[in-house]
Amino acid sequence: MSLLDSVQTALSAVQDPELHRSITELGMVENTNFNDGKVTLKLLLTISGCPMKDRLRADVTNALLSVEGVTSVELEFGVMNEEQRNNVKLLLRNGREKFIPFAQPDSLTRVIGIASGKGGVGKSSLTVNLAVAAANKGLKVGILDADVYGHSVPRLMGLMGQRPTAIDQMFIPLEAYGVKTVSMEMFKPERADAVAYRGPLLHRVLEQLLSDAYWGDLDLLLIDLPPGTGDLAISLGQLIPSSEIVVVTTPQIAAAEVAERAGRIAHQIKQHVIGVIENMSDFACPKCGEEMSLFGNGGGEETAKRLSELVGSDVPLLGKVPFTPKLRTGGDAGTPVVLSDPDSIASKVINEIAASLMLRSKSLVGVRLGFAQ
Repeated sequence: MSLLDSVQTALSAVQDPELHRSITELGMVENTNFNDGKVTLKLLLTISGCPMKDRLRADVTNALLSVEGVTSVELEFGVMNEEQRNNVKLLLRNGREKFIPFAQPDSLTRVIGIASGKGGVGKSSLTVNLAVAAANKGLKVGILDADVYGHSVPRLMGLMGQRPTAIDQMFIPLEAYGVKTVSMEMFKPERADAVAYRGPLLHRVLEQLLSDAYWGDLDLLLIDLPPGTGDLAISLGQLIPSSEIVVVTTPQIAAAEVAERAGRIAHQIKQHVIGVIENMSDFACPKCGEEMSLFGNGGGEETAKRLSELVGSDVPLLGKVPFTPKLRTGGDAGTPVVLSDPDSIASKVINEIAASLMLRSKSLVGVRLGFAQ
């Protein structure tokens, strides 16, 4: 192998930090020259002001200096033209125009909507902690914050004020704790701006967040749905018919009656309701150790029972997450409790629920079957 071939091999091993594809495959390498131990090349960025420019410089330089015979590297940066960016987008989309990857017949990503009958039950906090717990178990995980009016996932994930990298009409989800994250908040001019969208526009927003993001290969996508039975809950079932639903409730029986409605609308639009999570459950008094039921009890069991009767099959209670201030403080600090206090009872329950969500029911849906010819 010639020295120039070795240089090209080294470059092909360098990945774009955001797209996770080889820089040579993406067409980012231009004008590579080698002379007297010095490699000179031009690297094309997908956009001007790419936030990963310094990371790319370091990765490319280190890769080339590891090649025997290379003594120095001179790197120049440029920016792709529109045609080159279009080629990148087509490559990332496997040659197809804009589409929702999770709605395709060959998609193996499990899409789970986290729903609730009303707000204030800790749905977003559970979504974030379940996602991080699943990522810690080795899954490739994404979160779509579809709670357009009450989006809180960026704060919970420690991503406040950060913007995704955009390549024309495609953007790269932000990543934290091994989880790719997309939220409406990331696209507002000002964080304090209100989102005042009506039904048809909400459907379009959800469709764009799903299709315009380059998610890569995901094992699991959790969608934090708005509370209630409104437009976005229905749109999810229409845009991704294979999506499933987990219903979150509090222990209060009155809350269970409301939570049931979220499962009912999912059942009406042919979504599979895979279980119920009870949040803010009994917890031990920090002083005397006595079990306390701050928000009542029985709501999770009641919701699971009602939904099982509705769908005609078992809708299990996946777990009861005890009330803990650490779940709230972790959210304010942008550090999920499964990381900040992994030995807490709440973290252990969340990890158990995440493990159960990683297991599909015994079905051939979404499973690749090998046929001998």
